[in-house]
Amino acid sequence: MRFLSVFVSSRLSPGDPLYARLVRYGEVLAEEGFGLASGGYQGGMEALAKGVKAKGGLVVGVTAPALFPERKGPNPYVDLELPSHSLPERIGRLLDLGAGYLALPGGVGTLAELLLAWNLLYLRRGLGRPLAVDPYWLDLLKAHGEIAPEDLALLQVVADEEDLRRFLRSL
Repeated sequence: MRFLSVFVSSRLSPGDPLYARLVRYGEVLAEEGFGLASGGYQGGMEALAKGVKAKGGLVVGVTAPALFPERKGPNPYVDLELPSHSLPERIGRLLDLGAGYLALPGGVGTLAELLLAWNLLYLRRGLGRPLAVDPYWLDLLKAHGEIAPEDLALLQVVADEEDLRRFLRSL
């Protein structure tokens, strides 16, 4: 099975409009034959996993119990939990699992995952795994200084369900 590794906020709640959109994104992943690899916790990770499971897909959660002792284990939709001992190990596992990567709205942790995936894609210049970003990140990542337009062009934009389908079909 191919997985899409998705980087997203753990802070979303079911009442947030983005939560509903991410449940639908999870459904699209499964409809297109992909499993989900994520951090495995709550918020956006749970929303995606819920959608994947609704369509019969597989969910892997790469957790980090030592980093997040306040979190009471993976969300209820995770099929396989892969605990990591450190943040670099966790991110490395997510990068290894994915046939491609998608960075959705999030905070500092999501940004760290996005930047490492982008750096690997940059270093391999097209030979790395594809990376897509939600428009949420574009202002922060815009070309300036040492970030050249061709570096930014390595990123695909996923703004809606149809963009997500196109991205998945390109993997």
